[in-house]
Amino acid sequence: MSQTRTRQHQCIPETPTSHPGDPIPEEPTLIPEYAISPIVSTQSPRSSAQSLVYSGSSDDSDSPETPQTDVQLEEALDHLEENEVIAVTPRDSRKRRASTKLISQNSGDVRKLLGVGPGTKLIEKACCGGGCCFLNALEEDLSSKSSLPVVLPKNDAFRSLQLKLGPLSLDSELTNIVEISPQTVSFSSLPTAEKVPSTALQHPPKFVTPHAPYEVFSARLHHARELTKSGAEKRTYHFELDVTDYPAESGDVDFVVGGATGVCAPNADVLVNEILDLLNVPNFVRDKRVLLKTNNGRWPTIWGDEKARELVTTRRELLTWCSDVQSYPPTKPLLRLLAEYAEAKNEKKILTYLSSVQGQASFCDLRTGPHITLAQLLNAFPSSKPPLAHLFSVLNALMPRFYSLSQDPQISCTREGANCRRLIEIAVTVHETQNWNGRPRTGVGSGYLERLARKIIEAEKSGLKPTDLNLHVPMFRGLMANPLAREFVSDGPMLLIGAGVGVAPFRGFVQRRLKSANCANKVWVLQGVRDSLLDELYSGEWGVEEDKVKKVVQSRRGEGKYVQEEVRNQADLVWFIINALDGRVFVCGSSTGMGEGVEAALVDVAMDKGNLNKEEAVQFWLQKKEGGQYIAETW
Repeated sequence: MSQTRTRQHQCIPETPTSHPGDPIPEEPTLIPEYAISPIVSTQSPRSSAQSLVYSGSSDDSDSPETPQTDVQLEEALDHLEENEVIAVTPRDSRKRRASTKLISQNSGDVRKLLGVGPGTKLIEKACCGGGCCFLNALEEDLSSKSSLPVVLPKNDAFRSLQLKLGPLSLDSELTNIVEISPQTVSFSSLPTAEKVPSTALQHPPKFVTPHAPYEVFSARLHHARELTKSGAEKRTYHFELDVTDYPAESGDVDFVVGGATGVCAPNADVLVNEILDLLNVPNFVRDKRVLLKTNNGRWPTIWGDEKARELVTTRRELLTWCSDVQSYPPTKPLLRLLAEYAEAKNEKKILTYLSSVQGQASFCDLRTGPHITLAQLLNAFPSSKPPLAHLFSVLNALMPRFYSLSQDPQISCTREGANCRRLIEIAVTVHETQNWNGRPRTGVGSGYLERLARKIIEAEKSGLKPTDLNLHVPMFRGLMANPLAREFVSDGPMLLIGAGVGVAPFRGFVQRRLKSANCANKVWVLQGVRDSLLDELYSGEWGVEEDKVKKVVQSRRGEGKYVQEEVRNQADLVWFIINALDGRVFVCGSSTGMGEGVEAALVDVAMDKGNLNKEEAVQFWLQKKEGGQYIAETW
């Protein structure tokens, strides 16, 4: 029996497209193309139980080619000199996300996959969430010679969307168009003309309360520095925030090891001005105080009660602190609103098409492709200028960003004369991509904090003290009962597994353990990095002899291993810790790649050391997770 179970153990197979250990999955290559055809068994009456036959073929291209459709409406070309006319867009160079799975390449493949009858169950798990994309796609009407083609907007923003619109024309019949979202926000003039200095760039308005009745705290930025070296693929910064005067809260809530503090980051002022310019909002109106009225909901608060509100604010404050204009993919209500106010017929038709059932495939491509911002859409469709109040009604709220504490908050302070200023520390990685206009694009929170860090770094080069700049970060205590903080204990062996910035909270774990006698030898850290010379975070800052408690695993230098491979190499240690009294295994980092790879490695360890089959090993770790001994904090 023992030998039988041993033979059942197999490591997770790796393929050219799986990238099990890369926290940043790369574009899949060498993917075969499949022609899908259902074969309905004549022996079974169940039409949905079809067997699929796949015939693989591949070429030398980096990504699957999309078959092109014949050019539509040739007769109309003579009447549109020098105009760009819609047809099926040729294959573009946009890469699919590494997490996507190719199941079809055109509407014909989807129909073959679905077959006849209730076959949609076959693709429910692969659907992006918007429905069956191609079931109501536009068909070319070869009998009509009077259709007017849609002229594409001639601007870089529209071209960057890389829309595939099929045989769309101005007289194409579109159905199931989403309703226009009701306007739930309005502005009213105030009776007084008193002018108040704007604080929109320094701190959010008081009604932006993360957890009432407590307001957002303006923490002085004591210091900031870059942890990574020049040449690293990502930039990571260390921040020290002064929370000495943070107001007391009920229940003796305090900053704890492993907790995550909340940062209320604003939209960049450059981006806010660009949107206001695109909407033709006059300069003198942007900072004018108005009475904001909302019909229902929590906006513009964060987690306030759902109710109608009347608040005094400015348009700039709302766009800076309350609405997210870059993090979320476009929604149909947003596109429908842009269509409603588009003056150009071609732009209105394209936006309406994206809001219809016929444009579902293009809409899904738009949502699952590169990030699309509000400014990009307004530049792509310049004739659409919806009222700002109605736009606020369909935009998502700008939510706080949470960052794990990277130290023990009970021991960190700095001296100012006879006084001790209490500090908390966080590490933030900047994810930078290229925007549609070629300029760099970062996240809302990471980009905001990086701009503050660069000011401090430049000030220090000029001989100034960071505190002389009087920079502040809007923050609140955040999540002090998250899994990392909740399951941390002061005794018992711990294995801490992290990659990239995911290792930051474990520095606080080690610092707290050093306060307990004879506990340093009960902590082990496995840190995954690309190159220790460039992006090993907090090297030499753990407060102990690091080579005794920490092992750095490099994926781009030396042996080129991932952290999950080291988990398998340390199987004896893993098995000892997870079965010890109060033993715990913590995992922190990206869920795609590192998190999935570590979980698979832990299953392999349980199979090897516990003589379990795969199902038993998976159940073993589920029980450990329920018991608080296996804690995974991934994103």
